[in-house]
Amino acid sequence: MPSRRHLLHNAIAATVGLAVGGQALPGPGSAVLPQADMEALIKAAQIDPRRADTAITAGSKDSVLLVERALRDRGLLAATYVDGHFGTSTVAAYAAYQRSLGYSGLDATGLPGQTSLRLLGEQRFTVTRAVTPGSAVAFRGAQVNIRTRAMLLEAERLLGRQLTISQGSYSTSDPTSAGTHDGGGVLDLSVDGMSSTLRTTVVRQLRQVGFAAWLRTPSQGNWPYHVHAVALGDTDQSAPAQHQAGDYYLGLNGLANRGADDGPAVTPKLTWEEYQRTL
Repeated sequence: MPSRRHLLHNAIAATVGLAVGGQALPGPGSAVLPQADMEALIKAAQIDPRRADTAITAGSKDSVLLVERALRDRGLLAATYVDGHFGTSTVAAYAAYQRSLGYSGLDATGLPGQTSLRLLGEQRFTVTRAVTPGSAVAFRGAQVNIRTRAMLLEAERLLGRQLTISQGSYSTSDPTSAGTHDGGGVLDLSVDGMSSTLRTTVVRQLRQVGFAAWLRTPSQGNWPYHVHAVALGDTDQSAPAQHQAGDYYLGLNGLANRGADDGPAVTPKLTWEEYQRTL
Protein backbone atom coordinates (compact mmCIF):
# COMPACT_ATOMS: atom_id res chain seq x y z
CA MET A 1 0.00 0.00 0.00
CA PRO A 2 1.52 3.37 -0.97
CA SER A 3 2.54 5.62 1.88
CA ARG A 4 0.82 8.92 2.63
CA ARG A 5 4.04 10.68 1.57
CA HIS A 6 4.02 8.83 -1.78
CA LEU A 7 0.40 9.75 -2.43
CA LEU A 8 1.13 13.38 -1.57
CA HIS A 9 4.09 13.40 -3.99
CA ASN A 10 1.88 12.05 -6.80
CA ALA A 11 -0.75 14.67 -6.13
CA ILE A 12 1.82 17.48 -6.27
CA ALA A 13 3.40 16.03 -9.41
CA ALA A 14 0.05 15.83 -11.17
CA THR A 15 -0.58 19.49 -10.31
CA VAL A 16 2.71 20.84 -11.64
CA GLY A 17 3.28 18.35 -14.46
CA LEU A 18 6.22 16.43 -13.00
CA ALA A 19 7.05 12.84 -13.88
CA VAL A 20 5.71 9.98 -11.76
CA GLY A 21 7.09 6.48 -12.24
CA GLY A 22 8.87 7.58 -15.42
CA GLN A 23 5.66 8.90 -17.01
CA ALA A 24 5.22 12.61 -17.72
CA LEU A 25 1.95 13.90 -16.35
CA PRO A 26 0.14 16.79 -18.03
CA GLY A 27 0.37 20.06 -16.20
CA PRO A 28 -2.51 22.49 -15.74
CA GLY A 29 -3.78 23.84 -19.04
CA SER A 30 -1.81 21.34 -21.13
CA ALA A 31 -3.67 19.90 -24.11
CA VAL A 32 -3.71 16.29 -25.21
CA LEU A 33 -3.02 16.23 -28.93
CA PRO A 34 -5.51 14.46 -31.22
CA GLN A 35 -4.44 11.23 -32.86
CA ALA A 36 -4.01 10.55 -36.57
CA ASP A 37 -4.53 6.88 -37.42
CA MET A 38 -1.90 6.14 -40.08
CA GLU A 39 -3.55 2.91 -41.20
CA ALA A 40 -6.79 4.79 -41.88
CA LEU A 41 -4.91 7.58 -43.66
CA ILE A 42 -3.12 5.20 -46.01
CA LYS A 43 -6.35 3.41 -46.83
CA ALA A 44 -8.07 6.72 -47.63
CA ALA A 45 -5.11 7.92 -49.70
CA GLN A 46 -5.34 4.77 -51.81
CA ILE A 47 -9.12 4.67 -52.20
CA ASP A 48 -10.37 8.27 -52.32
CA PRO A 49 -8.46 9.40 -55.45
CA ARG A 50 -10.07 6.50 -57.35
CA ARG A 51 -13.63 7.36 -56.39
CA ALA A 52 -16.01 9.00 -58.83
CA ASP A 53 -17.33 11.18 -56.00
CA THR A 54 -16.06 12.80 -52.80
CA ALA A 55 -17.21 10.05 -50.45
CA ILE A 56 -15.15 9.55 -47.31
CA THR A 57 -13.49 6.23 -46.50
CA ALA A 58 -15.04 4.74 -43.38
CA GLY A 59 -13.05 5.43 -40.22
CA SER A 60 -10.68 7.92 -41.84
CA LYS A 61 -12.41 11.30 -41.66
CA ASP A 62 -10.97 12.62 -38.39
CA SER A 63 -7.41 11.60 -39.30
CA VAL A 64 -7.66 12.99 -42.82
CA LEU A 65 -8.97 16.30 -41.49
CA LEU A 66 -5.96 16.59 -39.18
CA VAL A 67 -3.63 16.15 -42.16
CA GLU A 68 -5.61 18.47 -44.44
CA ARG A 69 -5.69 21.25 -41.85
CA ALA A 70 -1.94 20.98 -41.38
CA LEU A 71 -1.40 21.13 -45.14
CA ARG A 72 -3.77 24.11 -45.40
CA ASP A 73 -1.91 25.98 -42.68
CA ARG A 74 1.32 25.43 -44.60
CA GLY A 75 -0.27 27.02 -47.67
CA LEU A 76 -0.25 23.75 -49.61
CA LEU A 77 -3.98 22.95 -49.71
CA ALA A 78 -6.92 25.23 -50.43
CA ALA A 79 -9.47 25.42 -47.61
CA THR A 80 -12.22 24.09 -49.88
CA TYR A 81 -10.47 20.69 -49.91
CA VAL A 82 -10.33 20.37 -46.12
CA ASP A 83 -13.26 17.96 -46.10
CA GLY A 84 -12.03 14.56 -44.87
CA HIS A 85 -11.80 13.18 -48.41
CA PHE A 86 -8.18 12.26 -49.27
CA GLY A 87 -8.67 12.97 -52.96
CA THR A 88 -6.29 14.02 -55.70
CA SER A 89 -5.92 17.57 -54.36
CA THR A 90 -4.90 16.30 -50.92
CA VAL A 91 -2.53 13.76 -52.48
CA ALA A 92 -0.92 16.53 -54.56
CA ALA A 93 -0.62 18.77 -51.49
CA TYR A 94 0.96 16.00 -49.44
CA ALA A 95 3.40 15.28 -52.27
CA ALA A 96 4.35 18.97 -52.29
CA TYR A 97 4.92 18.78 -48.54
CA GLN A 98 7.14 15.72 -49.00
CA ARG A 99 9.18 17.56 -51.63
CA SER A 100 9.54 20.51 -49.23
CA LEU A 101 11.29 18.07 -46.88
CA GLY A 102 13.74 17.18 -49.62
CA TYR A 103 12.07 13.89 -50.59
CA SER A 104 11.76 12.69 -54.17
CA GLY A 105 10.73 9.60 -56.12
CA LEU A 106 8.91 6.96 -54.09
CA ASP A 107 9.20 9.18 -51.01
CA ALA A 108 7.17 11.96 -52.61
CA THR A 109 4.13 10.28 -54.20
CA GLY A 110 1.61 11.90 -51.86
CA LEU A 111 1.15 8.70 -49.85
CA PRO A 112 1.99 9.55 -46.22
CA GLY A 113 5.12 7.95 -44.83
CA GLN A 114 5.79 7.50 -41.14
CA THR A 115 8.52 10.16 -40.88
CA SER A 116 6.82 12.85 -42.96
CA LEU A 117 3.53 12.30 -41.13
CA ARG A 118 5.13 12.72 -37.73
CA LEU A 119 6.89 15.87 -38.86
CA LEU A 120 3.64 17.27 -40.22
CA GLY A 121 1.95 16.55 -36.91
CA GLU A 122 4.49 18.24 -34.64
CA GLN A 123 2.56 20.14 -31.96
CA ARG A 124 -0.66 19.35 -33.85
CA PHE A 125 -1.33 15.61 -33.61
CA THR A 126 0.31 12.31 -32.74
CA VAL A 127 0.50 9.30 -35.03
CA THR A 128 -1.07 5.99 -34.06
CA ARG A 129 -1.04 2.63 -35.86
CA ALA A 130 2.10 3.58 -37.74
CA VAL A 131 2.79 1.53 -40.87
CA THR A 132 6.23 0.79 -42.29
CA PRO A 133 7.17 -1.45 -45.24
CA GLY A 134 10.62 -2.16 -43.85
CA SER A 135 13.79 -2.24 -45.88
CA ALA A 136 14.18 -3.89 -49.29
CA VAL A 137 15.71 -7.36 -49.17
CA ALA A 138 16.68 -10.06 -51.66
CA PHE A 139 14.20 -12.94 -51.57
CA ARG A 140 14.08 -15.93 -53.93
CA GLY A 141 15.88 -14.10 -56.69
CA ALA A 142 13.74 -10.98 -56.43
CA GLN A 143 13.69 -7.80 -54.38
CA VAL A 144 10.86 -7.18 -51.92
CA ASN A 145 10.43 -5.27 -48.68
CA ILE A 146 10.19 -6.96 -45.30
CA ARG A 147 6.44 -6.41 -44.96
CA THR A 148 5.71 -7.95 -48.36
CA ARG A 149 7.92 -10.94 -47.60
CA ALA A 150 6.07 -11.57 -44.34
CA MET A 151 2.72 -11.36 -46.14
CA LEU A 152 3.77 -13.81 -48.84
CA LEU A 153 5.13 -16.28 -46.29
CA GLU A 154 1.85 -16.18 -44.38
CA ALA A 155 -0.18 -16.74 -47.57
CA GLU A 156 2.07 -19.72 -48.35
CA ARG A 157 1.52 -21.09 -44.85
CA LEU A 158 -2.23 -20.97 -45.42
CA LEU A 159 -1.84 -22.58 -48.84
CA GLY A 160 0.56 -25.24 -47.64
CA ARG A 161 2.85 -24.64 -50.60
CA GLN A 162 5.61 -22.32 -51.77
CA LEU A 163 4.98 -19.95 -54.67
CA THR A 164 7.41 -18.83 -57.35
CA ILE A 165 8.08 -15.11 -57.78
CA SER A 166 8.30 -14.21 -61.47
CA GLN A 167 8.73 -10.47 -60.83
CA GLY A 168 9.43 -8.67 -57.57
CA SER A 169 9.22 -5.11 -56.34
CA TYR A 170 11.48 -2.12 -57.07
CA SER A 171 11.73 -3.41 -60.65
CA THR A 172 11.53 -1.30 -63.80
CA SER A 173 12.52 -3.99 -66.29
CA ASP A 174 9.05 -4.96 -67.57
CA PRO A 175 7.28 -2.34 -69.72
CA THR A 176 4.00 -4.31 -69.55
CA SER A 177 3.74 -3.65 -65.80
CA ALA A 178 2.94 0.06 -66.41
CA GLY A 179 5.05 1.14 -63.45
CA THR A 180 3.25 -0.94 -60.83
CA HIS A 181 6.47 -2.78 -59.88
CA ASP A 182 8.57 0.40 -59.66
CA GLY A 183 7.99 0.65 -55.91
CA GLY A 184 7.39 -1.74 -53.05
CA GLY A 185 4.60 -4.14 -52.20
CA VAL A 186 4.04 -5.65 -55.67
CA LEU A 187 4.67 -9.21 -56.86
CA ASP A 188 3.95 -11.35 -59.88
CA LEU A 189 3.66 -15.04 -59.10
CA SER A 190 3.91 -17.97 -61.49
CA VAL A 191 0.91 -20.28 -61.86
CA ASP A 192 2.59 -22.74 -64.24
CA GLY A 193 1.20 -26.25 -63.80
CA MET A 194 -1.65 -25.13 -61.53
CA SER A 195 -5.25 -26.14 -62.10
CA SER A 196 -7.91 -23.45 -62.45
CA THR A 197 -9.15 -24.27 -58.95
CA LEU A 198 -5.69 -23.94 -57.43
CA ARG A 199 -5.10 -20.62 -59.18
CA THR A 200 -8.28 -19.27 -57.62
CA THR A 201 -7.24 -20.59 -54.22
CA VAL A 202 -3.88 -18.84 -54.50
CA VAL A 203 -5.59 -15.53 -55.27
CA ARG A 204 -8.01 -16.01 -52.38
CA GLN A 205 -5.28 -16.70 -49.82
CA LEU A 206 -3.24 -13.73 -50.99
CA ARG A 207 -6.31 -11.55 -50.55
CA GLN A 208 -6.91 -13.05 -47.13
CA VAL A 209 -3.59 -11.74 -45.77
CA GLY A 210 -3.85 -8.25 -47.27
CA PHE A 211 -2.96 -8.33 -50.96
CA ALA A 212 -5.08 -6.96 -53.76
CA ALA A 213 -4.58 -9.98 -56.02
CA TRP A 214 -5.86 -11.03 -59.42
CA LEU A 215 -5.23 -13.82 -61.90
CA ARG A 216 -3.93 -12.17 -65.07
CA THR A 217 -4.59 -13.94 -68.38
CA PRO A 218 -3.14 -13.60 -71.91
CA SER A 219 -6.48 -12.25 -73.10
CA GLN A 220 -6.01 -9.20 -70.86
CA GLY A 221 -2.57 -8.13 -72.04
CA ASN A 222 0.80 -9.10 -73.43
CA TRP A 223 1.68 -11.53 -70.63
CA PRO A 224 1.32 -15.19 -69.68
CA TYR A 225 -1.02 -16.49 -67.00
CA HIS A 226 0.19 -15.23 -63.62
CA VAL A 227 -1.05 -13.77 -60.33
CA HIS A 228 -0.51 -10.07 -59.80
CA ALA A 229 -0.48 -9.01 -56.14
CA VAL A 230 -0.35 -5.54 -54.56
CA ALA A 231 0.13 -5.23 -50.80
CA LEU A 232 -2.62 -3.00 -49.42
CA GLY A 233 -1.32 -0.23 -47.17
CA ASP A 234 2.28 -0.40 -48.38
CA THR A 235 3.68 3.13 -48.10
CA ASP A 236 6.47 2.42 -50.60
CA GLN A 237 4.17 1.89 -53.57
CA SER A 238 4.47 3.58 -56.92
CA ALA A 239 1.50 5.72 -57.95
CA PRO A 240 0.16 3.06 -60.39
CA ALA A 241 0.26 0.45 -57.61
CA GLN A 242 -1.58 2.84 -55.28
CA HIS A 243 -4.29 3.14 -57.92
CA GLN A 244 -4.60 -0.64 -58.21
CA ALA A 245 -4.99 -0.94 -54.45
CA GLY A 246 -7.72 1.69 -54.47
CA ASP A 247 -9.51 -0.01 -57.36
CA TYR A 248 -9.45 -3.33 -55.50
CA TYR A 249 -11.18 -1.75 -52.52
CA LEU A 250 -13.78 -0.35 -54.91
CA GLY A 251 -14.50 -3.74 -56.49
CA LEU A 252 -12.51 -3.25 -59.70
CA ASN A 253 -9.97 -5.38 -61.56
CA GLY A 254 -6.89 -3.14 -61.31
CA LEU A 255 -6.52 -2.93 -65.09
CA ALA A 256 -6.63 0.18 -67.27
CA ASN A 257 -10.23 -0.60 -68.31
CA ARG A 258 -11.31 -0.46 -64.64
CA GLY A 259 -13.64 -3.40 -65.15
CA ALA A 260 -15.40 -5.32 -62.40
CA ASP A 261 -13.26 -7.41 -60.07
CA ASP A 262 -12.94 -10.90 -61.54
CA GLY A 263 -11.36 -12.55 -58.52
CA PRO A 264 -12.78 -14.53 -55.58
CA ALA A 265 -14.75 -12.46 -53.09
CA VAL A 266 -13.04 -12.02 -49.73
CA THR A 267 -14.81 -10.03 -47.03
CA PRO A 268 -13.82 -7.96 -45.27
CA LYS A 269 -10.90 -6.68 -47.34
CA LEU A 270 -8.10 -6.52 -44.80
CA THR A 271 -4.66 -4.99 -44.77
CA TRP A 272 -1.75 -7.01 -43.38
CA GLU A 273 -2.01 -5.20 -40.05
CA GLU A 274 -5.76 -5.82 -39.83
CA TYR A 275 -5.26 -9.49 -40.72
CA GLN A 276 -2.66 -9.89 -37.97
CA ARG A 277 -5.11 -8.54 -35.41
CA THR A 278 -7.52 -11.39 -36.29
CA LEU A 279 -5.00 -14.08 -35.33
